[in-house]
Amino acid sequence: MKTRLISTLAFSFFAVASTFAHADMVKPVGGILVNAAGMTVYTFDKDVAGSGKSMCSGPCSTAWPAVMADADARPEGDMTILTRDDGAKQWAYKGKPVYLYASDAKPGDRKGDNFKDVWHVVKP
Repeated sequence: MKTRLISTLAFSFFAVASTFAHADMVKPVGGILVNAAGMTVYTFDKDVAGSGKSMCSGPCSTAWPAVMADADARPEGDMTILTRDDGAKQWAYKGKPVYLYASDAKPGDRKGDNFKDVWHVVKP
């Protein structure tokens, strides 16, 4: 019974890990960009398009988590990939890093749009 439980837990862990590994792929839905979970994607006015840098780190990245790219992700169309200071890969739209908003609780929420006049929903 222990072996069966351990096998079941191990399978569950890998299934969940696999789901999260691809959770932040970005795509257009209903006139805005969302991640695979349907959560709204934002840009930050302080980021400079094409600089390859995110200006959102530390406490900013807690409220505005980066939309991360898998290690094997490939740029496509207006979606590119930049390398963050910690070496992690982040999606960018037209050269600007993209983020989620921690206060968006469910797909379709857009609570971060125009937040402090510097955060904006991405509308391709």
